[in-house]
Amino acid sequence: MTQRRILTALPALALGAVLAACGGSSSGGTPAPAGSSGGGASGSLTVGAAGFTESNVLAQMYADLLEKAGFTVSIKTVASQEIFQSSLEKGTIAVVPEYAATYANSLQTEVTGTQSPTAASPDLQTTLTNLEKYAKKKGLTHLDPANAVDQNAFAVTTDYASQHHLTTLSDLGASGLSVKLAATAECSARPFCKPGLEQTYKIKIGSILPLGFDTLPVKQAVKSGKAQLGLVATTDATLASFGLVVLTDDKHLQNADNLIPIVNASVLQQHPEIATAINPLAQLLTTADLGNLDKQVDVERKTVKDVAQAYLQSKGLL
Repeated sequence: MTQRRILTALPALALGAVLAACGGSSSGGTPAPAGSSGGGASGSLTVGAAGFTESNVLAQMYADLLEKAGFTVSIKTVASQEIFQSSLEKGTIAVVPEYAATYANSLQTEVTGTQSPTAASPDLQTTLTNLEKYAKKKGLTHLDPANAVDQNAFAVTTDYASQHHLTTLSDLGASGLSVKLAATAECSARPFCKPGLEQTYKIKIGSILPLGFDTLPVKQAVKSGKAQLGLVATTDATLASFGLVVLTDDKHLQNADNLIPIVNASVLQQHPEIATAINPLAQLLTTADLGNLDKQVDVERKTVKDVAQAYLQSKGLL
């Protein structure tokens, strides 16, 4: 599962707050000068990765697709938010995998200084419109957003869901049941966590069991009945093994954190083949795919490179 923190639950998270150093990454690669013409793409590009599994796998897939297009590609894993964003704006990093809602809010905060960003929305198009507005001021743009979404989700046991006829969060609210929620300690104040569940869905939350975001203790607590509801990720492919099922966010409390490639606009103008190479992935990548990719690395201990290559080959992209 993803090691990405509870991004959509934070109202003003600085870009890349989950960036972590990862050994073995290349630091080379700068955009090739404009002027390539003829049969295929050429030049050197650097793809950015944020050091957690999902970002690493996606960065590897971007790199593989760009290499197939004819570029010489390196992957750079960056240890600090300032360097990450600065490198992207300078074009020394050409493209990075990001999350639409989280990144839109981060850019709004960076551009305007607001600590209460409103750029993100449960509606993807609204989120993209706002992202484009702030990205343009930083010399950035985006490629096609994927159907895949990595966002907060709330899980119960399959037995609990069956017993109380629950498939959606609205069902839980309408049931009148009081639940203990296994989540982060910050959940009590976050608009997309306890307050949102109570206001949007009228769910009665008796207390919070502070065990983190989508952690093993969270899943074990729900499985054992110490909590009835657990804060997990939509991309957690291990839930079924704990006997858990996600209740559908039918009123769209969570923002549209679709996976989206962020690109330096000048580099893209010089090399439009970047979009041609990467965009086909967006049409195929699903939330379930993301969870399975994370699981292969984190649980099955496969390498990021092997997982990325196998997925692209299975979709006919390599």
